[in-house]
Amino acid sequence: MSERPVALVTGSSSGMGQAAARRLAGAGYDLVVNYTRRAEGAEQTAADVRAAGGRALVVACDVSDEAAVERLVASCRDELGRLDVLVNAAGTTAMQPPKDLGATTFDEWDRIMNVNVKGLFIVTRACAPLLKAAHGSVVNLGSLAGTRPTGVQPYAYSASKAAVAALTKLLAANLGPEVRVNAVLPGWVQGSWMEEQLGEHYEGLMERRARQTPLGRVASNDDIAEAIVAVATSLEFMTGELIAVDGGYSSKT
Repeated sequence: MSERPVALVTGSSSGMGQAAARRLAGAGYDLVVNYTRRAEGAEQTAADVRAAGGRALVVACDVSDEAAVERLVASCRDELGRLDVLVNAAGTTAMQPPKDLGATTFDEWDRIMNVNVKGLFIVTRACAPLLKAAHGSVVNLGSLAGTRPTGVQPYAYSASKAAVAALTKLLAANLGPEVRVNAVLPGWVQGSWMEEQLGEHYEGLMERRARQTPLGRVASNDDIAEAIVAVATSLEFMTGELIAVDGGYSSKT
């Protein structure tokens, strides 16, 4: 059994999940690093965790596959002996121009909902016994697209993140008092996710968003990771909350 606390971060081979895993390692956690396709990224995350002095267990798992998730959690239990923090960072989207209703295909809709909503619930349910034993916490990676949609986000993605907000509150109500459940809601974040969404307009639109943000810039993956770790490890009397991390942009609208 690990003498250090243990965190499982789904989708930790890239982006915000990877940054959260690295920051948790720096805070003294051993990590279960999860990925679906990016094996190289997962191994890099694990190497960073080990460089910070932690143990890292790398497990490939599609979070929407219940049997695979059960194996993931069993590996965590058998190899590390405990689970103190779960970060549900796995997520997906698709390019679906919202003004063209026909652009939203139901195959894409189901894929997004399976990962972003069903997967989050499957993982949290499977981890609940270990988290209860540790009096641990869950942080869900939501999005302001789910609580303050602006009309430009893909329908399935926004709907999935609205469901994440609802699940966060329901899980908080039913897993307490042993387990806290909160969500971090990023706004615009620098990196490949927004590059895919904005395409050739990425640089100009990100610069405009920075000028419109009270703190003068858009978020980085590390900004989101800092919030995730603070919510997971420090705020012991907070549960069921949806925390916007957008430099104050949403406070203006």
